[in-house]
Amino acid sequence: MWLFLLCCCVWFHSVAQFKPKEPLDLTYKKTTKKDWLQFSDTLNRKRLISVSVGTVGAYTMLMTGVGFAWYGKEKLSGFRWFDDSKEWLQIDKTGHWFAPYFVTTYGYQMLRWSGMKNTPAALTAGLFGFLSLSTIEIPDGMSPKYGASWSDIVFNFGGAAFATTQYLLWQEQRILTKYSFHSVNYPRGELRDRANELYGTSFGERILKDYNGVTMWLSFNLHSFNHKIKPTWLNIAFGYGAGNMYGGFENKWTDKNGVEHDRNDLKRHRRFFISIDADYTKFKTRTKAGKVILGILNIVKLPAPAIEFNTLGQVVFHPMFFLNLQVPVYLKK
Repeated sequence: MWLFLLCCCVWFHSVAQFKPKEPLDLTYKKTTKKDWLQFSDTLNRKRLISVSVGTVGAYTMLMTGVGFAWYGKEKLSGFRWFDDSKEWLQIDKTGHWFAPYFVTTYGYQMLRWSGMKNTPAALTAGLFGFLSLSTIEIPDGMSPKYGASWSDIVFNFGGAAFATTQYLLWQEQRILTKYSFHSVNYPRGELRDRANELYGTSFGERILKDYNGVTMWLSFNLHSFNHKIKPTWLNIAFGYGAGNMYGGFENKWTDKNGVEHDRNDLKRHRRFFISIDADYTKFKTRTKAGKVILGILNIVKLPAPAIEFNTLGQVVFHPMFFLNLQVPVYLKK
């Protein structure tokens, strides 16, 4: 859900980041094609109304569709809480950080385009980023399958607050939140059957649901902290992932035939990464299309070498950590 919502907003976020070099001529009341995407120096009520109505309308339609898809055939019960804070070694929680972060940056760009000043734009966008994801906990809390999660709400707040704080401090994002995915080759037999049941079989399902293949990153733009460092787009990224997970809390399950499986011999483990990255929005481009494409791609970590440290005690060098390209070299087993 969190990644689907993100995809719906990331296009508008990247478009709003395009700012032509020519200054806005406020003597003209009509907006031309050349300067239409430039931030307004004063509050533009028409833009603000358009952004507000469009965002609320799109969000309402999206949540209505999700409601029918997820809960349409269920009988909702009384509201309840469910503690899932220890599930999936918190990989699912990184998604609850990731989506509000980008919803906040999207909202901020659109509000700034409307002429709102930095501080109110940052606070308003952060509030929307937090609430837009946290309201999902209401139907979750009334669903017999799920339950509202306080830890989801905490991470929703964290992602939105992380983006908001950077705008308040620097009026830009110096530390980006990014996503990457690598395909896991599950062994034939019960483990592959279980992975297919949990994470799906198609590539589209796997990039959304396979917690063994997802890595979330905090990517620091070095030039933003020290202007002497070149190139301006160079980042250093720190990632978090996990492995050997065949259930939310443990590797025990009962299949559709009623057969019980116990694979707790496979140690679930956390994975920590260091790698280089890039802030694609700092690449020079002369075209609007190029700027938009780079803005969209900036949610994805740059395919690059990485060093992994994990809780199995291993140190692993990945010459290329992306999709199926990785060929791990174990420096310490």
